[in-house]
Amino acid sequence: MRQTEESCSTSTREKILETALKLFSTRGYLGATTREIAKEAGIAEVTLFRHFPSKELLFEAMLTTHSFLPELKVLLPEMKELSYEQALRTIASRFLDALSERRDIIKVMQAEMQRYPEKILAIYHTFIDEVFREMASYFRGMQKMGVLRQFDPDFGARAFMGMFFAYFNAEEILLRKKYRHVDKDATIREYVDIFIAGTINKQAGAGGGLS
Repeated sequence: MRQTEESCSTSTREKILETALKLFSTRGYLGATTREIAKEAGIAEVTLFRHFPSKELLFEAMLTTHSFLPELKVLLPEMKELSYEQALRTIASRFLDALSERRDIIKVMQAEMQRYPEKILAIYHTFIDEVFREMASYFRGMQKMGVLRQFDPDFGARAFMGMFFAYFNAEEILLRKKYRHVDKDATIREYVDIFIAGTINKQAGAGGGLS
């Protein structure tokens, strides 16, 4: 009986998060209300608040669940078996896929970002910082193995993720692809080559992994 109740609770939570993603993606954080989210999810608003006591906490859980962060946490340990170049290309490809899948919410968030309350801005930037920390931990591991030269891994993480977000933003949000589309695989290849040239320990080469 207890397992059934827990399963039902998990299912309701997942439904709320899926619905929140849908409405935040179309109406934005400011436009979507908890009442609308609850109605769309087929539950009472009081039930939503049992799982997420505030709209801010719901937004935070939605970002954490439906973002690149969970995938990156699973992905990085698998990169230990790959060369530095292969790992960066894989991470970049998955990152761009995740951004593309969440194109709508990224677009609406960028449009209304200037009007977010401080609490929501803090949640958003904390989430972004966590993505950077995960990537920085990979670079630190590679430095310990002697594959990479010494540089600040936090800045390296920001540079690596930032250049691919800039590509996504230009192609998908600013619609540059309508006028001069740049191939995704070619972009990944060139950006990764440039990044490797700036971070590799030239005495070690790019073939090492963490294994």
